[in-house]
Amino acid sequence: MSATIFEKSKAGRRAYRLPENDCPVERIDLPHLRTSALGLPEIGEQDAVRHYVELAAKNYHVDKGIYPLGSCTMKYNPLVNEEAARLDGFTGLHPAQDDADAQGALELMYRLERSLSEITGMSAFTLQPAAGAHGELTGIMLARAYFLDRGEKRATVLIPDSAHGTNPASVAICGFKPKTVSSNERGLIDPAALEKEVTEETAALMLTLPNTLGLFERDIHEIVRIVHAKGGLVYMDGANLNALMGIVRPGDIGVDVMHVNLHKTFSTPHGGGGPGSGPVGVAPRLAPFLPVPRVVAGPDGYRLDDAAPKSIGRVHPYCGNFNVFVKAYAYIRATGGEGLREVSRNAIINANYLLSRLRGFYDLKYPGPCMHEFVLSARNLKRYDVRATDVVKRLLDYGLHAPTVYFPLIVEEALMIEPVETESKETLDRFADALAAIAGEAERSPDKLHEAPVTTPVRRLDEANAARCPDLCCPGDLD
Repeated sequence: MSATIFEKSKAGRRAYRLPENDCPVERIDLPHLRTSALGLPEIGEQDAVRHYVELAAKNYHVDKGIYPLGSCTMKYNPLVNEEAARLDGFTGLHPAQDDADAQGALELMYRLERSLSEITGMSAFTLQPAAGAHGELTGIMLARAYFLDRGEKRATVLIPDSAHGTNPASVAICGFKPKTVSSNERGLIDPAALEKEVTEETAALMLTLPNTLGLFERDIHEIVRIVHAKGGLVYMDGANLNALMGIVRPGDIGVDVMHVNLHKTFSTPHGGGGPGSGPVGVAPRLAPFLPVPRVVAGPDGYRLDDAAPKSIGRVHPYCGNFNVFVKAYAYIRATGGEGLREVSRNAIINANYLLSRLRGFYDLKYPGPCMHEFVLSARNLKRYDVRATDVVKRLLDYGLHAPTVYFPLIVEEALMIEPVETESKETLDRFADALAAIAGEAERSPDKLHEAPVTTPVRRLDEANAARCPDLCCPGDLD
């Protein structure tokens, strides 16, 4: 292992040259004044550059290899969209700029809203929510406002056990009671079972479509009919829109409110804590409750309008994460309608190809065919004392990133895999070959998996403790 940056430190070396300080000297009173050395390493400029280049080489990212995290849609995004988002006319804007001085930005937001409405079949959108979970919270807030306006007291929101994990939290925050709907043997909602759960107290069904098993609800028309018959709303978690664009428009099948993850589907690098964006679309009857301000077009151009007496108000200090809007709009315009359909088709083809390669090496509780992702199970390897954790740790030794594990909870020893549409057949084959080889290793030499990874800068970590009690300092070098 190479020396740390602290071990390379030599007193007196500098990686910078600052001009003489020509500002007045200001004293800082205790207790804010340091009483000991800062403890930073002292190295030359070249060593500093090499240090960060070496760190970057150790990092794994989409530009380095496949990132098959199920439910996350970690795909390659065209770099030209990053260039568009960096244009001076966009980066130089202030959020409080007068409407007259921000016509280009307002027009882009207006056109993005209309584009999302066309893609999803929804009547109107708000761009304010800053991420997917924020979008679903906003969607349930809209449902609450809708029923309050009608004078209806509804207490329950139904959530399938194949839904995204943040759904119950959004429901509870909005004052509703979440109630789980169990999947049938196919991993889908059973309309007959659903009908027994839906009552006049049901506010909404929160539907992830396709669900977290990567399956499309084949009885969707009956599901929507059952909920609507009791006056409830159908909320759609649209995080998996990457499988539906150009194929299914949620508004056309009766969805009342949905969120879309621009950072998953519409070209923003996803991960590292942001940026994200979770616009929410609604059917006409919920449009009056959308957050304000909204961009409207008039004879004198575009402006922000907050004249909406039934609005739930702001859910973001400004209009949302504008940087993400630019990338999403550039992606939609460059890809076009038929191109978006090909995105979904390719995502579905890649997932089903990979599923066909891995079927037989791992258990498959719900056989599919799948949409954009699928869930395998390492349950069949437990007889060798091998768990899903061992499989994905060993995958790191093959130079590949692990898929999502242990989610959804309805699949034991889950391996949730989403190859996305941008990966080539050669990459998929390499990933499948590695997982197949690991299944063979589990039978022949399980200790190899128990010890993995052995080729990474650090070995197997106590992940729970690392998250709760991170220690990011080099021991003995900092106060």
